[in-house]
Amino acid sequence: MPAPGRRDVPTKLPAQLLLLLPLLLLLGSPRCVGAGVGAPAELRVRVRLPDGQVTEESLQADSDADSISLELRKPDGTLVSFTADFKKDVKIFRALILGELEKGQSQFQALCFVTRLHHNEIIPSEAMAKLRQKNPRAVRQAEEMRGLEQLHMDIAVNFSQGGLLSPHLHNVCAEAADAIYTRQEDVRFWLEQGVDSSVFEALPKASEQMELPRCRLVGDRGKPCTCRYGLSLAWYPCMLKYCHSRERPTPYKCGIRSCQKNYNFDFYVPQRQLCLWDEDP
Repeated sequence: MPAPGRRDVPTKLPAQLLLLLPLLLLLGSPRCVGAGVGAPAELRVRVRLPDGQVTEESLQADSDADSISLELRKPDGTLVSFTADFKKDVKIFRALILGELEKGQSQFQALCFVTRLHHNEIIPSEAMAKLRQKNPRAVRQAEEMRGLEQLHMDIAVNFSQGGLLSPHLHNVCAEAADAIYTRQEDVRFWLEQGVDSSVFEALPKASEQMELPRCRLVGDRGKPCTCRYGLSLAWYPCMLKYCHSRERPTPYKCGIRSCQKNYNFDFYVPQRQLCLWDEDP
């Protein structure tokens, strides 16, 4: 893909409460899949997608790096991942979209969207590392549906300098080196935090982008346009639950609340060919 804008667990709980908690927080060492000393704790959960289909989701927490990652594969083969870097106030969305060879697309297309992380969006990495499955075969459905977020991505991220923004960016966005997008408002925040300006590159001016039609309205595949990619986090632990007990003077952690969140990312592409999924009105 051409570079954007460039040429070339608490004490025992009542039985009825246990039925309500899909996952419990442990006070001891986390149980995880294949975790050795210093390895991230991993949790595998079966989740129901917005279209009703079921997939397996992998969640990893690294309390040393203070980060969380989530990955799932959609029914159409698209691999979606989300990384929360609490140390750097950065969240990274990545989509690996399978191409349609009959339409002249490559084997897959990769996109990365980087935005500011607010710490109340998802549970802390320490808490995530202590989660375990109560019923591995159960299909989880989010308790809370959070509203659709529309984001206009008007800045490109320089992949070679991306480690200055977040050490996770090089691994997560390697396949999308020339298609990493962010927003001016988030860039301003990171610059105030001391991130070097060399990380960011300007795309065509906002005024020029606003005049560009949506890609679905452009017939010529060689023309620039505004592409939209929709992405959904079907299930993730968004906040901690606290319980009260006569034996304890203060509330204590006893589970998590799960959320679903949808995003639409709008971004500039120099060719309609790079946004072939955006076809339906």
